[in-house]
Amino acid sequence: MRASQFFISTLKEAPAEAELISHKLMLRAGLIKRLGSGLYTWMPLGLRVLRKVENIVREEMDKSGAVELLMPAVQPAELWQESGRWDVFGPQMLKIKDRHQRDFCFGPTHEEVITDIVRREIKSYRQLPLNLYQIQTKFRDEIRPRFGVMRAREFVMKDAYSFHADVASLEQTYRVMHDTYGRIFTRLGLRFRAVAADPGAIGGSGSHEFHVLADSGEDAIAFCPDSDYAANLELAEALAPTKPRAAADGVMQKIATPGKKTCEEVAAFLSIPVEQAVKTLAVMANDEMYLLLLRGDHHLNEVKTGKVPFLAGFRLANEEEILAKTRCRPGYIGPVGLGLPVIADKAVAVMSNFVCGANEADHHLTSVNFGRDMKEPDHIFDIRNVVTDDLSLDNKGKLEICRGIEVGHIFQLRTKYSEAMKANYLDESGQTRVMEMGCYGIGVSRIVAAAIEQDHDVHGIIFPAAMAPFQIVIVPIGLKKSVQVKTETEKLYEELSAAGIEVLLDDRDERPGIMFADMELIGIPHRIVIGERGLKEGNIEYQGRRDANSQIIPLQNAVNFVRSRICGS
Repeated sequence: MRASQFFISTLKEAPAEAELISHKLMLRAGLIKRLGSGLYTWMPLGLRVLRKVENIVREEMDKSGAVELLMPAVQPAELWQESGRWDVFGPQMLKIKDRHQRDFCFGPTHEEVITDIVRREIKSYRQLPLNLYQIQTKFRDEIRPRFGVMRAREFVMKDAYSFHADVASLEQTYRVMHDTYGRIFTRLGLRFRAVAADPGAIGGSGSHEFHVLADSGEDAIAFCPDSDYAANLELAEALAPTKPRAAADGVMQKIATPGKKTCEEVAAFLSIPVEQAVKTLAVMANDEMYLLLLRGDHHLNEVKTGKVPFLAGFRLANEEEILAKTRCRPGYIGPVGLGLPVIADKAVAVMSNFVCGANEADHHLTSVNFGRDMKEPDHIFDIRNVVTDDLSLDNKGKLEICRGIEVGHIFQLRTKYSEAMKANYLDESGQTRVMEMGCYGIGVSRIVAAAIEQDHDVHGIIFPAAMAPFQIVIVPIGLKKSVQVKTETEKLYEELSAAGIEVLLDDRDERPGIMFADMELIGIPHRIVIGERGLKEGNIEYQGRRDANSQIIPLQNAVNFVRSRICGS
């Protein structure tokens, strides 16, 4: 492809509204152009990248046995009313009416549509299992679209849905999809982690997220570098301490701690480790107040806490409620003597001689012990976030915490939609059964932004080879002035193209500095520079996008050299 016949539209500076580096670089490199809030045009360069992602996703999905189809983007309200989601999906759903005033939505997802298709077509267990997928545009009316295509209102997604006669078949396909996703992200050249996740609003049982590792990621991931264990921080289980509770030591005392409310402040004031303090959180659930106990350096995990049977839908108590129950303002409450139900985190349950609030302003208790100074906890649960150096759930090493950008999610939906929409089949004995379902999504357009977040430098994008818009760029110096430069440039361009290499010839009438800067910004992995000075000695200049310096190579070996570099990347 010749740059003069293509469309390259780079910017020196990103618009002021761009926040994330991927948003800035995609706009500056001319991969996307903003149309409206959360709406972007994929420009020719960006579309080449997007299509490469799509092609790898499609190839691996086809290899897995999934079958591609394409469903309508606009969906009738009746299907969503049948599943019960029309009124509960929320304002993210863009609802529209046609000329006959019938209700439709611009599809944010396609569980209802695919279930309707399958219930009409599949009648017997002999037709199962079935895995159907599409790569299509979705629309979700984000309240505050931001970060470019990372959180746009319109985006490209691969969504697949599998249907099964039993749970064993669902689990088998789930494992196939898990492995398929691993191959997809590996082929794309991304550093990623598959993590156990919470199914959330989608529903179902088993769930895994796939995260591209990047410091700017919105999600925290706990993983063990010595094993395959990884989980979303919201789900990562904190194991109970193996050491038994130490014996009580010393007498409980009330100590004045003027103005010291947080565990960190109290620990510093008393010259003790913050791990020796216990924080008390008052929460409300089912109109009853509970006290949650956490070690001073730990933080409450709201997802885990909400899964405690009697704490479903809990919330933090407000100041008025705390005063009514404890006669003390927040910051000094503690579990001693209140008579309220106490739920201790596993780490707190084995503590002794700890510090906690005294239920009196500007005072704390020291040398507090369960069984002696207060009752044993009414309940013990894992209700905290894991931290670095916690033991991993598989006992194979210690945890590390990193940030990730979610680009894929797989669910075992079970019968959430098939039961509501009567997607049934006849089993071997002629009995009517409800189909089991799985759901498997990949944010195709989000992957492009995530790859940039993961790999870039001060000059611009560093695309993985599999995603780059072109494999190599030729930058000729003096193309319009030197016959020799023009002749050798055209010859090399034709040879590389004939060898099946995706090559961009930057034949624009620009200064060398501008061409170099644009190509680094765009992120093309390999660059050849052809100049009259080098040609006099039969040489050209090569530099990889990640290389600190260029190297001189013989012109006659250029094609083989480029081939070896591309294969190596």
